[in-house]
Amino acid sequence: MTGRRQRSRREWVRQISTSSGAAMSTYRHALPQLSDRVFLTDGGIETSLIYDQGMELPHFAAFVLLDDEAGRAALRRYLQPYLSIARDAGLGLVLESATWRANRDWGERLGYSRNALADVNRAAVELLGKLRGEYATADGPVVLSGCIGPRDDGYQPESLMTASQAEEYHTEQVATFQMTDADLVTAITMTHTGEAIGIARAAQAHGLPSVISFTVETDGRLPSGETLEEAIKTVDEETASAPAYYMVNCAHPTHVDTTLIAGESWNARVRGLRANASTMSHAELDVAEELDTGDIEDLGARYAALREKLPRLTVLGGCCGTDARHIDAIRRHCIA
Repeated sequence: MTGRRQRSRREWVRQISTSSGAAMSTYRHALPQLSDRVFLTDGGIETSLIYDQGMELPHFAAFVLLDDEAGRAALRRYLQPYLSIARDAGLGLVLESATWRANRDWGERLGYSRNALADVNRAAVELLGKLRGEYATADGPVVLSGCIGPRDDGYQPESLMTASQAEEYHTEQVATFQMTDADLVTAITMTHTGEAIGIARAAQAHGLPSVISFTVETDGRLPSGETLEEAIKTVDEETASAPAYYMVNCAHPTHVDTTLIAGESWNARVRGLRANASTMSHAELDVAEELDTGDIEDLGARYAALREKLPRLTVLGGCCGTDARHIDAIRRHCIA
């Protein structure tokens, strides 16, 4: 890490610490997306920044952009189209912080100390808060989510965590989000139940609502081999149903539609879907040399078909390969 980047971070953190004051969460005690209204999210932040804006994201870590004004401007450029789509349609929006990789292990690989990681987690939420002030309306609330990613690889984890290990590990990031304006924390691309349970418990201990988003393979199972039903039921049983709701991300609707529709009471706990644009498997995506943006209109139609069967599926967004065009298509197909 260069001296210039270190100074830039210190100046940015000093700026937000003097301007934001105490945390002023808006929806922490009453998440508006728990109603029957549709809320949108953004798309695939890392793939959009890399392929559309030409940004370098080492280890797929978008949080490094918070180190300087050019990077922060790139994050604002990325988020503004989604804010405009939601505002113009009178819909709510859930904004995720650019902190999917901002945990201890990935931070160490990128040369960030634990204090520096806390700085970027706070700065990420502060950036979202400023955008909320510019775009939120009475008809279109903007909810701020502190994004928590997996400790290991999101496609092929080398080791699985126990719930107690995960709670200890992720408490650091959760505690940082507690002291910001974040309304909730969302664990994105969870590969197994142990880590999900630990994050849900850490959030509960710090008075933060949590959302657990599992990823699945083409057969609808988590990378750990657990079914989506098994995963949701296990987390609920081990946490007294602590998560506000569940999501599925980083998988195409064709990988999960049959599983979700065939569910019983457990599928009502799934309120969110952030699908990939591509129908490829994780293994295929890992070695792909070009971005697969898929069939945009077909993706929107598949969301609408799922919502006909699952009326509680109300938090709609994208993951790898998706951008504002995909989110707008999802909006058009799902909102008459």
